[in-house]
Amino acid sequence: MKTKGIFKMIFSLLLFGSGFIASAQQTNAPTINSFSAKQAVDYALKNAVQVKNALLDIESQRQTNREITASALPQINGNVSLTDYLSIPTSLIPAEFFGGPPGTYQPIKFGTKYNGTYGADLQQIIFDGQVFVGLQARKTSIDLFTKTAEVTEEQIKANVYKIYYQLVVGQRQISTISANIDNYEKLLHDTKEIYKNGFAEKLDVDKVQVQLNNLNTQKLKAKNQIDAGITGLKFLLHMPQKDSLFLTDTLSDEEIKSNILDEDYKYEDRKDYQLLGLETKLEEYNVKRYRLSKIPTLTFSANINQNAQRTTFNFFKKGEPYFTTSFIALKLSVPIFDGGARNAKIASAKLDLLKTSNDLEQLKASIDNDVTQSRINMKSALITMDSQKKNIELAQNVYNTTKLKYEQGLGSNQEINTAQIDLITAQNNYYSSLYDAIIAKIDYLQAAGKL
Repeated sequence: MKTKGIFKMIFSLLLFGSGFIASAQQTNAPTINSFSAKQAVDYALKNAVQVKNALLDIESQRQTNREITASALPQINGNVSLTDYLSIPTSLIPAEFFGGPPGTYQPIKFGTKYNGTYGADLQQIIFDGQVFVGLQARKTSIDLFTKTAEVTEEQIKANVYKIYYQLVVGQRQISTISANIDNYEKLLHDTKEIYKNGFAEKLDVDKVQVQLNNLNTQKLKAKNQIDAGITGLKFLLHMPQKDSLFLTDTLSDEEIKSNILDEDYKYEDRKDYQLLGLETKLEEYNVKRYRLSKIPTLTFSANINQNAQRTTFNFFKKGEPYFTTSFIALKLSVPIFDGGARNAKIASAKLDLLKTSNDLEQLKASIDNDVTQSRINMKSALITMDSQKKNIELAQNVYNTTKLKYEQGLGSNQEINTAQIDLITAQNNYYSSLYDAIIAKIDYLQAAGKL
């Protein structure tokens, strides 16, 4: 008669899902939200901090790509300098140039007190293999972060669906408990009347009262668990706790059995497989980048400067001369020997690529296992659900027959009490199987990449 079986997974799922959650949103006024399961998922994907951060990672990578693109474009810099020689540099000139004795030197100051220069320089990469590989890898980098966001969204989606439908099952069970309470209240009334007429013992009345009290306690606990589950679901959705949340979806056996007939699945449907495939592609780019680091690079540079020397500070005076210096240059850098550093980087990148390839093969085996296990669990859960549903029908028939005999004076209070307990047990078992079936279906759809 306990309902703990229906709710035992809620809090563990909330703990797992809390990795995708931050503190609740704060708004000025509470709102009333009536959500289907899909609406709840959409709300979570819009508001979950983990998804927001994943989208920021995508934008951050776009900025990184802009840096990579910029490295292949011309780099132009301007420069202005002004030097005031507080003491003009002194040079030593052989004294014999001025008629002095050989072997001695005459100190001479060359230059002017003020020197000014302004100009610009340009640098342009003509060929650099590593830069070109970086340009090629830009789209794959964005795809990688986008796929990471999708993996995050899928896990949030699975958690929301599981908790949402657990609460739906719990609400259905509360309705059944309420119906059982109504039956027991009527049974208690009938038993009291029979007792008053001397055809039942006080013990029979007490037994029914005990069962009725147990049902009321069970209903109260179930309501508290539903309230706690709604609070946890709002936390998972990143919804303010002061807002109201009502679940509008229902759950039937037919809904659980729908969309599960397709036995085919592809590795490429799994978001984590797609993600690992992109990681493999980036590792291949990394190997290529280090390989191209062994070939020469070619750069072009140009420079133009205007400089002036003054004995007085009159750089802005018209007519004073400025002297132009300019050049253009090509630079070819040829790697010759680096002690084996480049080869070591290439070998390390190849090992990383091999590990990622191994991970991809391992993931294939894991997907096969996930799909196989989830199919077994789903089929078993559906069989159990159908069996428990039949048990409810049988238990209901037994209860109806026993109740009719009791009302006709042909049955005992113990018989109808036992029949009622058997019916409640069958109902609880059915709801537990219903809960197991919806979880098994979600796990199967996620394993097959169809969630």
